[in-house]
Amino acid sequence: MNYRKKIALTMSAITGFCLLFASVARGADPDTTTTAAPQQSTNAAPASAEEAKKPVQKAVELGSVNVQGLRASLSASLTTKRNADAIVDAVTATDIGKFPTTNVADALALIPGVTLDHNIPATERVSVDGLDPSLNVSLLDGHPVAQAMWLFGDQPNRGFNFSLLPSELVGKIEVYKSPEARMVEGSLGGLIVMHTIDPLDVKDGTLRGTVGYNYNDMVSQGKPTASGFYSIQNGDGTFGIDISAQHYEQLSGRQGMENYGYTPVSAIAASNPTIQAEVTAGTLKGTDLMPNELSAANFQQTEKRDNVFSNIQYRTSNFESVVSLMYQDDNLDNTNQSTYAWAGLRPGGITSLGNVVNGIVTTGTSLADNKGTALPNGNTDGACIGDTAGACAQKAITLSDNFARGSDIKTQGVDWRTKFSGYDWYITTQVGISDSTNDISQVLKEIAYGGSFSWNLNQGFSFLDPSTANNPQYWADYGWGGNHSLLPYSARDTYGQIDYTKDLDGFFNNIQVGFRYGGHWESQAEYVYGGFTPKTLNQIGYGGLSDLSGLSSLGLSGSMVSHVQTGGFGAIMGANPLSATANYPNNPDANSYFDNTWNVIQENTAAYVQSDFSQGNVHGNIGLRVVSAKITAQGFNVPGDCQSTDNLKCTFPSGYGWVTYNNTHVNVLPAINVADEVTQDVVIRGAASETVAYAPYNQLAPYFEANDTVLTAAAGNPNLKPYESINFDGSAEWYFQPEAVLAGSLFYKKVNNYIVQSATTQSRINGSWTLPGYITNTGQAYINSGQCTAAGVCNYSVTQPVDGGGAKVKGFAVSYQQSFAQTGFGLRANYTYSDATTDSGGALPYNSKNSYSLSPFYEQGPFTASIDYSWRSSYLAGGYVAGAPATDVDSYKDLSASFTYAINDMLAINLSGLNLQNSVYHTYIGNPTELGSEYVTGRQYLASLSFKLN
Repeated sequence: MNYRKKIALTMSAITGFCLLFASVARGADPDTTTTAAPQQSTNAAPASAEEAKKPVQKAVELGSVNVQGLRASLSASLTTKRNADAIVDAVTATDIGKFPTTNVADALALIPGVTLDHNIPATERVSVDGLDPSLNVSLLDGHPVAQAMWLFGDQPNRGFNFSLLPSELVGKIEVYKSPEARMVEGSLGGLIVMHTIDPLDVKDGTLRGTVGYNYNDMVSQGKPTASGFYSIQNGDGTFGIDISAQHYEQLSGRQGMENYGYTPVSAIAASNPTIQAEVTAGTLKGTDLMPNELSAANFQQTEKRDNVFSNIQYRTSNFESVVSLMYQDDNLDNTNQSTYAWAGLRPGGITSLGNVVNGIVTTGTSLADNKGTALPNGNTDGACIGDTAGACAQKAITLSDNFARGSDIKTQGVDWRTKFSGYDWYITTQVGISDSTNDISQVLKEIAYGGSFSWNLNQGFSFLDPSTANNPQYWADYGWGGNHSLLPYSARDTYGQIDYTKDLDGFFNNIQVGFRYGGHWESQAEYVYGGFTPKTLNQIGYGGLSDLSGLSSLGLSGSMVSHVQTGGFGAIMGANPLSATANYPNNPDANSYFDNTWNVIQENTAAYVQSDFSQGNVHGNIGLRVVSAKITAQGFNVPGDCQSTDNLKCTFPSGYGWVTYNNTHVNVLPAINVADEVTQDVVIRGAASETVAYAPYNQLAPYFEANDTVLTAAAGNPNLKPYESINFDGSAEWYFQPEAVLAGSLFYKKVNNYIVQSATTQSRINGSWTLPGYITNTGQAYINSGQCTAAGVCNYSVTQPVDGGGAKVKGFAVSYQQSFAQTGFGLRANYTYSDATTDSGGALPYNSKNSYSLSPFYEQGPFTASIDYSWRSSYLAGGYVAGAPATDVDSYKDLSASFTYAINDMLAINLSGLNLQNSVYHTYIGNPTELGSEYVTGRQYLASLSFKLN
């Protein structure tokens, strides 16, 4: 669709909205609205330096009841929503402080249309109106914040990682569900604007702070936390400085069961006469799928976050300047142990498969000696003691991958905003830069046990000789000692903007024009070294038997709950595993470097024109934004002979080596928002717009991130086109009492290009093939099963983004909020329906068709309490390891509660509980029987004492 047709389509819809609202306005008496003192519009301008100074409008007071605390914050949120031109929801600072939140994402959970993904203990992904979190734009005081990746192999995600931003930093959050031309481009879902507190907006000498302790019942440990805010200003209130600081510590974990893909029974039968006989007899079908391995997964993380933020403000009658400084150090060191009985690696040891449900084999047995004799036997189940050479050649094998990861994100930034005001005009500017780096490191020690096991898809694996399996003498790294990886990751945002507004008389209140430049640079390099000296578990550092309460709560087997483990982070990452390594670091993995080293630069240049209008009860804005995005992606293109030699010094022929891809995209984005105060208590809104969004930065890179152990991979695509969407939004809001609203909204998005994940099988050189010990152990098993050639060319299951054609998102949301007179009780509730599909009938990632939340609360005298319950239906999400197929997440529920008692005007005690039901995060691959993973993260409890002065 060309630009002229697109503009004509949108403008025809705009004309319809104008006619609709004009006719409604003519039928309303403009004098029936409640008049209040003139004030500046609360419609913030996130694309500019400060809130836009708008012409005088009528601000509607929500009532004369004197409320404080939670009710006051709910009232302020409704005021923002009611006075906005666009469709907006808000959360205020007191609101954040009263609800049980550890980061900004949790504070958004009760907004209609906002859903959270709980794949990890902290919430990093937020969806708006059922769209992928990568399709939101999140701004802090109107500007982006650079964020380095926090986890080795994390899923691509352009969206904001809210788990890294403390709620104490934020004064107010606004979620714009319909855009305005003046706003930063890049969002299909919602524009999330977070505002910090300016020093001249609070009293001189304001001092607030909190000290607390948080505890997770699954890891049975807790950590302290503390935060503070102080603001000071001069005597005439023209200059002020505030500073906020936080120290936060948290022990968290994720425990559960994972499965790394499925294998057709026909592939097993090809090398196993027993299974072939079952297929011939019709007991099994060749098309039935067997889980490759069931893993007992145990992720543990200790987070230590320190951040400092300061606003320096100067203001006179016609000039204002705010300089913001931020620094954050977030240490996220973690360990992950995956112990998995791998039936698919050595199919010759499989003696039985059965209980097929929906084409999925759900039970099986693998014997180490494959004699079919009763166990235990005199040969201790065929297992060998300290088999560091892999000489036993057992026909059943259980592996334990032990990852220790160092992760320390350092983020700093400076932002400068100004406003110059004249008689009927003003100019705002904003410039700034932020940097984020993380020198991620990872050590993998893989150990093995060669004993018999059975498995059940509902309960996991069970060792047939537990006494032997639980003896550390029988565990060793069987020839391949693991590897050491370094992944330096960097991100940088630079931006500059200037806006000019001229007030007008008449229907159009002003004319606004602006220009913005935004540049983003993101890069990574990967260095992998092998050649660790083979060691036994005792030499690595035995940590005793595990006792995983999370797996016990999932009803998993005794062997899943209790099995051998290493001594943890110190044993894996510490000096001992490397000091006795003769070859380290003399075996660099060149293919890992070539496949996973890349740069992506995106430069957006945008200009806009917008005008606000009002007539009687009708107000709104109309505008046009033009944006040019230049995307430069760089990475390696490596010929096959260089891959096979796995040599960093390989000479590249012409056309290979470090290559650059350039793409430029120009989009014209019209937008209109209309609001009509039909009566004193009812507001109707309509909006039409075109929007553009871009693929995650690392999806645009020419990379190939492989997991050579399970033969999966994720790849990038530098030629992806941007998402383009035509959007229609409408809402009706009834403010029937002070602090009360009943609202409904509709949304429809026609996406002309939606990026989807394509799953293919690709033959490539195995990057670990030349590493010492790999062929003898893992590689030879793949050769025997036909998945790799003797030269190391293997069949990888590859997930890669492609332009997927059109998609539609349509739905509605209903929300209700009310405080019940003077009883102290109140209720917030909302429900969202979102139906999203591609034109080919596929699902859109992170789209739940149904979601709702309920939040009853009580506030009377010194007591404040709330219970928050949310639920979302199943949805499609990304794979759980690099290149794993996309999985469906089952319906998820979340229950939290908080209680506050104000001792006096200065001190208050706060108690909160998160994830009180210890909900299960369950994924499957298309078929609910086809398990992907299931996790629990434990209940979190927070106790704190807060104080405030002045």
